Parts: sequence; structure tokens; C-alpha cells
Amino acid sequence: MRAIIFGANGQDGQYLSRLLDQNKIEWIGISRAGGSIATNLSNYTEVSGLIDKYRPAFVFHFAANSTTNHSAWQENHDAISTGTLNILEALREFCPSTRVFITGSGLQFQNLNKPIKESDPFEGKSSYAVSRIHSVYAARYYRMMGLKTYVGYLFNHDSPLRGNEHINKKIADAARRIKQGSRETLVVGDLSVKKEFGFAGDIVKAVWTLITQDNVWEATIGTGKAYPIEAWADNCFSLCGLNWRDHVQQAENFKREYDILVSNPTTIFSLGWHPETSIEELAKMMMS
Repeated sequence: MRAIIFGANGQDGQYLSRLLDQNKIEWIGISRAGGSIATNLSNYTEVSGLIDKYRPAFVFHFAANSTTNHSAWQENHDAISTGTLNILEALREFCPSTRVFITGSGLQFQNLNKPIKESDPFEGKSSYAVSRIHSVYAARYYRMMGLKTYVGYLFNHDSPLRGNEHINKKIADAARRIKQGSRETLVVGDLSVKKEFGFAGDIVKAVWTLITQDNVWEATIGTGKAYPIEAWADNCFSLCGLNWRDHVQQAENFKREYDILVSNPTTIFSLGWHPETSIEELAKMMMS
């Protein structure tokens, strides 16, 4: 049995590959970065050639630049919007019995500062959200044609494999450097913003739980617990014996995207999955 992971070198792809190894499933990694098969997701000929060659039982589409910055509009359109269409059409043509996971995001929903569930309305407040919304409608369209298309709306989650550009990784790395003698001051956005602090290793287990059953096709995937970013800073700096307030400064005139971003994970919980890692345990992982 085979699986294809698009976006195999990201944190989700790497933790999923470990999970597939545990389940004795051969996997093929696709990524722009090294160590995997390089494929242009916006090129249907390349995508369909892979699908036709490997005829996978599972496909996971994690590939994306996880930023809402408008400057990434073309990259997100190519990987998320066009990439999803190319994957689904290739599956329809060559192996329509394949189970495929399409990544959604909590950022594509209308956010009324309350827990978000999969049935809540979408809102395209960024080019990233627009691409995600488009990919979900593509998944629903191909589902009507008989494909087993699953959508998991992922909320914030991290790991030691998280890229250096993400705020949680920046805070953890700064705390470690300051403990080692750096005299820097870390400038960040609004520390009162609340979000989830899930662990990527837990999140991919939820993805696996979703894609291996036949009753639920879409689910928000998250911890259902939100904390202010300052709580994360406190955890990381405290592990170094430091007070984050002495080393972290809030950027002036920073415009936050939301006050709180938190999931209502009732549906995925009903399938038997629950997160195993607390914010404190995640901080210890990323500080070790």
C-alpha cells in the first residue's frame, strides 16, 4: 500500500511520514525542497504522471506557503488552488478509489471570536484564505463525482521542525540564544492575541483518523484551547530561567489579524482523536 505526500518536507509532512512508517505504508515524498521528488503542483502533466506511476491508496496535500501575506498570492494560488485541482483531476483519471486529504485552515472562516467549526461560513480575508476556500470547493465538487475527498481545517500547531519564520519558533529560539548570552531584544507583534498551541505530531494523527473512516468528510482539527502569545513566551523564557518581559518588545503600530483563533473540534473528537500534548510540553520540546 502506498501514499503520496505533497509537501513532504514541511513539519506536517515529516510527522506524517513517521506515522505512515509505523503503519507499514510505503510513502513517496513530493516537495520543492531537497530530499524528495521535486514537482511543480501547478503543472498537471507532472502531477498526473506521479499519480499514474504510483497509483497510491492515499494522497495528502500539505504543500503551501503558510503565510497570509499578499505577496505570496501567486505561490499560494499555484500550490493550493491549482495544485488541488490537478491532484483531484489526476486521481479521477487514474485511480478514483484513492483517499485524498486536502488541507484547510482556520483562517479561511469568518471569525467572530468564538470557536470555529467546519460548518461555519467562509470569509476570504486574504489571498491565502481565498486559495484555501477554492480548494475546499474543488474537493466538494470531486466528492460529488465519487472521489473520497477529505478536508481537515488545521489550526495553529508547532513542533521542533517548524520553520524559523514563524512567531512561536522565533520566540523559542530567542529565549535559547539569550540564555546562552545574547543581548538581543526580540520585537514581536501583539502578544495578547490568542491562538492554539497544538503539536504537529498530534495533528497528523487526527488527519489519519479522518482519512481512514467513511462517515465524516470535513472536520476542524485543533485542540479547542487558546492561549495568548505571551503565555507561550512565558513558557519558553521560564524554561531558561528568564522573564520574557525583560527581553521581548511589542512592535509599534502592529495590526493583528484577529483577537482569537480557536477551533471547535467536536467532530474530530467524536471519531476518537484527542490531542496528547499540552502547551507546556510543546514548549519543552521546542526548547530542548
